Amino acid sequence: MDVVQLAQDLTPYATTAITAYGAAVLARVESDAADTTISYGQRILRRLTGRDTPGSETSAAQDALADTVTELAGTPGDADLAAVLRVQIRRLMTAHPDIAADIAEWARPAAPTTVTITTSGDRSPAVQTNYGTINTGDSTT
Repeated sequence: MDVVQLAQDLTPYATTAITAYGAAVLARVESDAADTTISYGQRILRRLTGRDTPGSETSAAQDALADTVTELAGTPGDADLAAVLRVQIRRLMTAHPDIAADIAEWARPAAPTTVTITTSGDRSPAVQTNYGTINTGDSTT
């Protein structure tokens, strides 16, 4: 198992969950309506920070990761903090190969993606996918 690649693969899920729920991502209970990517990110973060087992001792690396989650939640989209998160995930999994092995065995949902949609002009619609006609209301009967 390549821990560096695993950390690289897991970080987008973790940051997606952090962006969605903020610092509460470590304590938030999964709901049936939660997006699978976000739920997977939550599960990763709870396992990495030791919050998946109530009452268990956490290491300094797990506490540092939890602090980074809180900091990243306060400034979502910060590329530097996302890089710090990735490095901390890699270090933690290197120090705790049992955690890395557990997570590596989990089925992963489709990788999270970022979509940017740009529009210009008056009343120009901005959509990701359109399967029909878009009517802006101009000159229609």
